[in-house]
Amino acid sequence: MNQVIENIKNRRSVRFFSNEPISDDIVKEILEAGNYAPTGANVQPWRFVVIKSEDVRKKLALNAKPVYKNFIDHADEGFKAMRKSIDEVLEDSIYYAAPVLVFVIGKNLVSYALDCPMVCENMMLAARSMNIGSCWLGFGQMGLNDEILGLLEFQENETIFGPIAFGYPKEGFPETPAKKPVTVKWI
Repeated sequence: MNQVIENIKNRRSVRFFSNEPISDDIVKEILEAGNYAPTGANVQPWRFVVIKSEDVRKKLALNAKPVYKNFIDHADEGFKAMRKSIDEVLEDSIYYAAPVLVFVIGKNLVSYALDCPMVCENMMLAARSMNIGSCWLGFGQMGLNDEILGLLEFQENETIFGPIAFGYPKEGFPETPAKKPVTVKWI
């Protein structure tokens, strides 16, 4: 099978990371892969904030925890059950104690809402090709108070995509779940 297709089919969200650090050179490679994403009119409306500080990650998790808890309290039973297996094992069930977090921050220009998710996917595929796990953290955007937004140097005309957790999988990569057949209409 083609290596690119194989990488796409094998990329899974990893939520259990080992303590092994990721070198700055590898993080830079991952960011470079993101930087090569398609972009409307070649605007490249993104920038990255890399967080390797455990203290900052813990602060992020502490701020997001109440919002996360409220979300879980109002979620359906199926979602609660799925998250319970994570919440019972990890103290940080939002950022998963990942050694690296990357915030992709898009400047609200031209096609940024389409471009920046492709940046995220490029980075996650690049990470997988290097046996590094990743997870796009929807809950990671919760609880971003003024102090954290200040750390990110967040501007009014920007949107946060991600953040994305990166790290070496603690227990290997999860199995690929069954996928529905492709839905297509040929004309």
